[in-house]
Amino acid sequence: MADWIADVLGDEFEQLTLALGDDDQGPVVATLVRALPPEQGWWDRLRGRTPMLDGVDVLYVHGWSDYFFQKRLARFWTSRGARFFALDLRKYGRSLRDGQTPGYVADLATYDEDIAAALDAMGHAIDGSDGRKLVLLGHSTGGLVLSLWASRHPEAADAVILNSPWLEFQIAPVRAAIAPMVELQARIRPREVAPQVDLGFYSRAQQEVADPDDPMEVNPLWRPAQTMAVYAGWLHAILSGHRTVASGLSIPVPVCVLLSARSAVPTRWSEELTAADSVLVVDDIARAALHLGPSVTVERIDGALHDVFLSRHEAREDAYRRLGRWVAGWRASDGRSITRSASPG
Repeated sequence: MADWIADVLGDEFEQLTLALGDDDQGPVVATLVRALPPEQGWWDRLRGRTPMLDGVDVLYVHGWSDYFFQKRLARFWTSRGARFFALDLRKYGRSLRDGQTPGYVADLATYDEDIAAALDAMGHAIDGSDGRKLVLLGHSTGGLVLSLWASRHPEAADAVILNSPWLEFQIAPVRAAIAPMVELQARIRPREVAPQVDLGFYSRAQQEVADPDDPMEVNPLWRPAQTMAVYAGWLHAILSGHRTVASGLSIPVPVCVLLSARSAVPTRWSEELTAADSVLVVDDIARAALHLGPSVTVERIDGALHDVFLSRHEAREDAYRRLGRWVAGWRASDGRSITRSASPG
């Protein structure tokens, strides 16, 4: 395995390249980024004080046309004693190589390889035999990927936290109607490109509400103002994931879903887009979230964007307060031991 090296985020962040073999476009890799908790002070050690999230590992997965760059989100966890890891999936961000189709997979289960490689590099036993707890943290498409993975691996995670997860198609009633056409197209021409409908308003909204107290630098090659091209094979994989969620998942551990309080349609620029989710229909996502498992908390945040942690200052602070409250409650309840006994079956 390659060595950990300094990451583009600088400071306390490092990255590790995870080799995943070859596909029809050449060598495939994923990239794991880590931020470790600060050393505990001698006085706290002497008094036997343990950070709240000592013994917890967090694995973050980004959304579509995205990568990990949110330093404050990592520090939320490391300041409480957790080890934080973020995974740039194959063909995204740090993992994108020349000649590859950005973000393309034909089956979301392909990412099982990426996640398995990440957990191995983290030194985290998937069955929990190492005594460490695992929190899965996913945004948008990453939230869909991790929800499906957690349901297929019910013994792996101790908590799942989803930031505006893409659990349902934007026009939910027509998903079943278009799925056969998309499936046929995916079989015949999987890399046929769908028309680009992103006008760049979501990126503009993030710039408009940027918080000077939480500055972020974004690589436009890894996170373009308009989303990456959408291919038939990839869209079929997404719709299949949505269908699986609608049929009901079996995530046995507590799930927290953070969402904006409202959606806005980005057909033209308006100030409304700076205080709403312009990517997903949040009411549909809130309903779909109830299909994830037996213990789901939905937090609706007034004024939040699609990525609630990139919202204007007030909404962003509200998102972190709610996350902190939920995590404290989960930790106090000793997630695994309580929820396992309540698992279905």
